[in-house]
Amino acid sequence: MAVVSTKAAAAKRSAWRWLTIPMAFVSLLAAADLLYLLWLWPDWQALAVGPVPKSRIMEAYEARQAAEPTLPKLRFQAIPGAQIPQALKRAVVVAEDASFYQHHGIDFEAIGEALEYNRAKGRVVVGASTLSQQTVKNLFLNAERSYLRKWHELLLTWGMEEHLSKDRILTLYLNIAQFGEGIFGVEAAAKAYFGTHTETLTLDQCVALAAALPSPVKNNPATGTDWFRKRKNKIYAFMEEREWAPAAAGAEAEATEPVAAVAEPPAADVNTPSEAIQTAPETLASDPEEEPKTE
Repeated sequence: MAVVSTKAAAAKRSAWRWLTIPMAFVSLLAAADLLYLLWLWPDWQALAVGPVPKSRIMEAYEARQAAEPTLPKLRFQAIPGAQIPQALKRAVVVAEDASFYQHHGIDFEAIGEALEYNRAKGRVVVGASTLSQQTVKNLFLNAERSYLRKWHELLLTWGMEEHLSKDRILTLYLNIAQFGEGIFGVEAAAKAYFGTHTETLTLDQCVALAAALPSPVKNNPATGTDWFRKRKNKIYAFMEEREWAPAAAGAEAEATEPVAAVAEPPAADVNTPSEAIQTAPETLASDPEEEPKTE
């Protein structure tokens, strides 16, 4: 009896030793990931008020351009949020993240809808990344598709939403988003496509820049693809629904005037979570006719 008991105890100790090996390995990985996040964690206070920095995506492009000199050089010039037209902010929110002012960085409803649609299609057709997530990915991470990157993205998005205002997040996004090959930020895009500054963009030009966001290298104001034109028309139609753009009858004339000259609905301020934003239409990012998003 004592021999059986001793053998059982020895077997239990052996099993426990084998169990501790993977547990120690997982603990080591978790500790390494924590150290990486601590190194990566930004100074949110400086980011909330300081100049807009170059993003990791821009740095990666510069490294790629150095290896491939035929690529266009990086074009990037950060500008204050006050110089970005209201119409451009509205067009981007409508096109990319209609619930931007309601969620806290993660849009769980959009994630569920995207999963359901992608499952039905058998492939990834639409994404559910919010503007906050896209800002984090561009600023601090990379374009790699992995669960680990997504995990870091979620944690950093939480940190950003805790420390930065929605207006600041939108300003950061508009300054670092890619609008074409080597073209980053709305000021570089305004100069590259329209030969003007962001603050003098017309309504039509604002909508065109918003339409380029999902696949800016392939579909942009310069390539003028059928897909680009269809997306641009949809964004304009959604803005009309919210009275953020003139009705179709007068759209052609007013859309070519500088945005400052176009009358704005009094309560539709995209910089506050107003009723106009709260009742924004479903984002085009979940439109079944959209091309797969490039994340």
